[in-house]
Amino acid sequence: MSYEASMHQSQIAIIHHLLFTPEASFSEIQRSTGLTSDHFNFHIKKLIDEAYVEKLEKGYKLTNKGKEYANRMDTDEKEIEKQPRVSIAITIERKGKNGEREFLFQQRKKNPYFNFWGRAGGKVRWGESIIDAANRELKEETGLEADFEYRLLYHKRDFNKNTGKLLEDKIFLCVYATEYRGELIETFEGGVNRWMTHEEFVTKEKRFTSVDEFLVLIDKGETFVEREFFYDETEY
Repeated sequence: MSYEASMHQSQIAIIHHLLFTPEASFSEIQRSTGLTSDHFNFHIKKLIDEAYVEKLEKGYKLTNKGKEYANRMDTDEKEIEKQPRVSIAITIERKGKNGEREFLFQQRKKNPYFNFWGRAGGKVRWGESIIDAANRELKEETGLEADFEYRLLYHKRDFNKNTGKLLEDKIFLCVYATEYRGELIETFEGGVNRWMTHEEFVTKEKRFTSVDEFLVLIDKGETFVEREFFYDETEY
């Protein structure tokens, strides 16, 4: 677990105070947080060691790392807000032997959604462009390279069908390509890759039904869609 994920509430309180001022003295921060002198010393030192806070001649201020962390904070609740995950969804199209439209599909071999069929893709890393993320994920998972175009933003929220609890909140940046090169890796640690027609894909019992409409949306030139889906506990 990262330091950030387990940050102590006293340290969050210190960062919260420094969020609203260019810098602050020892006494100002201690008073606002209600910490004893010993406790304040311990926690401010931890924040300095982890490069969230910088010690000045007469006080303290947030570092760039601290500002980035604080910028994700719910200032009322004094906690880091949980936000949707941003991922790439890859559509690659080719002509089959009889001229039919075939697409590259992927079956997940990891949790959650074990054995579900869908598109290749994955999370966008910090600092990556959409196309760079698509190229990295494609190469890692399929061994292919492609000339991508960005086509669609697809906001997908998954709920437990019995409890209504939100399971996942994802923003898919959908890219499309018809020009690709390389030799397809059919199996890898996290999944299986297969070329199929859309008609073959929809016969799969375990599939992301969101992908059912990807082709229609891309063909129509839609650029933004939001959908809700409901899953049984055993499916997730």
